Amino acid sequence: MKILLIHSDFMEFEARQKAIKLAEDWEKGRKTRVEECLVAFVAVESRDEENAAKVTESMVDETIKVAKEVKAQRIVFYPYAHLSKDLASPSIALDVIRNAEEIAKKKGFEASHAPFGWYKAFNLKAKGHPLSELSREITAESPQQKGGAQPKEKTGEEKELTEDDHRALGRKLDLYSFHDVAPGMAFFHPKGAILRNVLMSFSRSEHAKRGYHEIATPVVMNKSLWETSGHWLYYRKNMFLTEVEGEQFVIKPMNCPGSTLIFKSATRSYRDLPLRFLEYGMVHRNELSGVLSGLFRVRQFTQDDAHIYVREEQLSDEIERVVDMVDYVYKVFGFDYHVELSTRPENAMGTEEMWNRAESALEGALKKKKMKYKINKGDGAFYGPKIDFHIKDSLGRTWQCATCQVDFNQPERFGVSYVGEDNKPRRPVMIHRVIFGALERFIGILVEHYKGAFPVWLSPVQARVLALTDDNNKAARAVLEKLREAGVRADSDERSSTVEYRIREAELEKIPYVIVVGKKEEDAGTIALRTRSDKKVKYGMKIDDFIAQVKEDEEKKR
Repeated sequence: MKILLIHSDFMEFEARQKAIKLAEDWEKGRKTRVEECLVAFVAVESRDEENAAKVTESMVDETIKVAKEVKAQRIVFYPYAHLSKDLASPSIALDVIRNAEEIAKKKGFEASHAPFGWYKAFNLKAKGHPLSELSREITAESPQQKGGAQPKEKTGEEKELTEDDHRALGRKLDLYSFHDVAPGMAFFHPKGAILRNVLMSFSRSEHAKRGYHEIATPVVMNKSLWETSGHWLYYRKNMFLTEVEGEQFVIKPMNCPGSTLIFKSATRSYRDLPLRFLEYGMVHRNELSGVLSGLFRVRQFTQDDAHIYVREEQLSDEIERVVDMVDYVYKVFGFDYHVELSTRPENAMGTEEMWNRAESALEGALKKKKMKYKINKGDGAFYGPKIDFHIKDSLGRTWQCATCQVDFNQPERFGVSYVGEDNKPRRPVMIHRVIFGALERFIGILVEHYKGAFPVWLSPVQARVLALTDDNNKAARAVLEKLREAGVRADSDERSSTVEYRIREAELEKIPYVIVVGKKEEDAGTIALRTRSDKKVKYGMKIDDFIAQVKEDEEKKR
């Protein structure tokens, strides 16, 4: 079981929509607010099922211990599946939440719980003192069962990871690492940087085909910009702030205001629209430390972010183009996905009439494309409704990655205009969209989706060249040089160990092709090629034929 404890000025939640069949009976739309409380976000895991009662008691004991330390008399148990990917059955998880509430009440606390099995909106205000945010991992063997000692808190790289977890695979394949000096921020190693760059190269190529223009904007911009955009009012708690010469600046959490300034920097004509700006923008968002999780939940990430400026009559066609691009890109990776249309939230910016037009455009495009979708009522961004694309990975989990958002508000707030056919200023509509979403999260999904065995076009190392004996080292180096000159991502292993051992090492590193050069190959000017997929060896292959094979793999994305 994993829990995240947050000492809060208040916790407010509302049940929006049932998420599972076993959802608890609850009044839809009912708002509940608890003042001065300790909130326990709880994820019940499959390993808890055999000892559910014991683990529940351990969890409540730990929660109460923290409640006493922060002098909180009220406890809210909040079902929060996002803390784990290995969840218990819903029936057991519901029992745990209910039992936890009863145990806490018997021990003298005012306890309650949020509805189980519902999509919920919540709002809380953390106290912000040293003990206000704590994460814990609770097991049946937690130390408090042996005399009341505090369980060791495990965070980040200390957690026990399954072998197919992207953090474990990242270490094993030398792709990236995480360090305490930068919580929620990934350090990409050379191989991880190659993977990242291959994805961006693919993305750049596809965007260029579709008429996008790449831009780059500053990471740090004055607070006044974010007041104009509305982010200061709606998003301030998630911003990192800094001060320059007595003025407040924001480390950008979004790319859209910078893009809008570029649009506004020149006179635009109706003939220029649609105008599609693409930015691989690095953003920073101040996520709670307890929910950070490898590449899946980070504070620094890069978005394949595009902002498209259109005349309103072009809006539907442009949304369809976005939908088509998402569909194409996800098919390249073999992802299935489902679509949700998120509508106006309670804290929406702008007029109801603006929102109706935006929602109508999004829904009309989905209907025209004959796409199945469900309405996610009230879950739009504060500036506009959106279409969200949820991909399904090889482990059966879903991830919201791509999104397409229609925004009438930002152009209005920034006073953005173009010159219409009548030579008068007109207001464009702005589309915000990403395909990968957060590049870091997308990489984490891919690492687990492929279990580290990337297709040839994505593999950081496509081929490893081995000399059969030390006598063949010179010939092997010549092969390596030719491959690199041809653009094949290749390396070598010249250790003095046996060739069988070095082949095994290449297999463990999940390298698609292993090339062995012995005396026969050296004399004939050929290679012996071993493929990861079938472990078969093809002898007498010409180097140029192998290079052509790799290029075909890249072209066909296999």
